[in-house]
Amino acid sequence: MVSKTKMLLLAFVVSVAGIFLFGSTCSAEKIAYVDLAVIFDGYNKTKDYDVKLEDSRKTEQEKIDKKVEEIKTLQDKLPLLSDDEKKSKQEEIDKLAQGLQEYQRNAETTLIKDRNDKLQEVLKDIQGVVDEIAKQEGYDYILNERALLYGNSKLSISDAVLKKLNDKYKKG
Repeated sequence: MVSKTKMLLLAFVVSVAGIFLFGSTCSAEKIAYVDLAVIFDGYNKTKDYDVKLEDSRKTEQEKIDKKVEEIKTLQDKLPLLSDDEKKSKQEEIDKLAQGLQEYQRNAETTLIKDRNDKLQEVLKDIQGVVDEIAKQEGYDYILNERALLYGNSKLSISDAVLKKLNDKYKKG
């Protein structure tokens, strides 16, 4: 008769052997990581959008500067006017200043929304290419470098993602 201790010991040995055998026959998970900041900044679409957004910002600033100049011109003329004319001009100036503030708020809101829309589009492009590469290359996991404490540089596919993004962007 086999003692209970021997049975437990035998079960343990079989379990450990099974783990080693099973572990050695399973393939390792394929893992890579990307540096989103490098990809985002290196993506030509991002660079083009940055130029467009800066142009839009400059255009809006020029319009705002023009309205400010108009208000200053009216304010400079105030001392030369009679009291009745001053009151009328001051009301006009106040309306223009209020309109300017509203215009500035709307312009800022529009620029922020446009920037956020473009940011989402770029991130969607990046995610699409990462998904595509993961499927083509058989990756089980692709991590964001910011979540890593350490990553062997051989596991980074940032350059491959960036190249594919820029190649697709050229064609589109």
